[in-house]
Amino acid sequence: MNRPVASSAEPSTPTPQNAVSRNPAEIQREFFQRMGGPQQFQQLFEHLPGVYFFVKDRQSRMVCASQPFWEHLGAVSEEEIIGRTDDDFFPQHAADHFKRDDEHVMETGQPLIGRVELWYNEQRVLDWFVTNKHPVRDTSGIVIGVMGIVRSYEGQRRSMQPMSLINSTVDYIREHHHERLTVEDLAERAGLSPRQLHRKFREVFGLSVQEFLIKTRIQAASDILLRTDEPISGIAADFGFCDQSAFTQLFRKHMGLTPRQFRLRYAKP
Repeated sequence: MNRPVASSAEPSTPTPQNAVSRNPAEIQREFFQRMGGPQQFQQLFEHLPGVYFFVKDRQSRMVCASQPFWEHLGAVSEEEIIGRTDDDFFPQHAADHFKRDDEHVMETGQPLIGRVELWYNEQRVLDWFVTNKHPVRDTSGIVIGVMGIVRSYEGQRRSMQPMSLINSTVDYIREHHHERLTVEDLAERAGLSPRQLHRKFREVFGLSVQEFLIKTRIQAASDILLRTDEPISGIAADFGFCDQSAFTQLFRKHMGLTPRQFRLRYAKP
């Protein structure tokens, strides 16, 4: 397939109409007061390569973030993102997805661990991100927001031994995810047995090789659904699914909508 695939969640520059109505410093100060004051642990996240840290309030508004995070959003200071939501930085379907996860964590009070997503990084390189989200509670134990870290595979691959053993496989999937790949073929290319490759992917991503591959294809196919009017059957074939029915079933499982519903809801006229 020779066409470019756009990011499902490529940051965009905030526009004037999205300006924060309240003073960002006031929003941040009030939130920290409910937590019992500013949290010193935040400073740790400024120095972890490939890790983005953020905190949001009950309205999913940004309250604070590490410098790598706000730089990733295209901001020149933390103040620029305080009070804003994912709607200000990401395509609507991606923002809706992030906010659903936020709401689940805040409503249940339970963390969301190991959510794997496929996006494009600042260099327009296909990358995988693993997100962990936890509820933020005030001094009385009431959930007042959500905090999370997002780890970039590309940003950490050189420092983690399990990753070094699967780098070639991830690179191959990055370039050939639209082709029909089998776990056996990928394992042979990596010089590992299918079981060994499966174990390494579990260590890094919390997913089997097959789950990782399917998730990659679904995320990439979602961009084509929004950017083109290509028939769904053609997109299914382009990304290595055996037929449209299988594509639709897996797409709905991962995205919460059928490909047709997704296109109707999020594609720009």
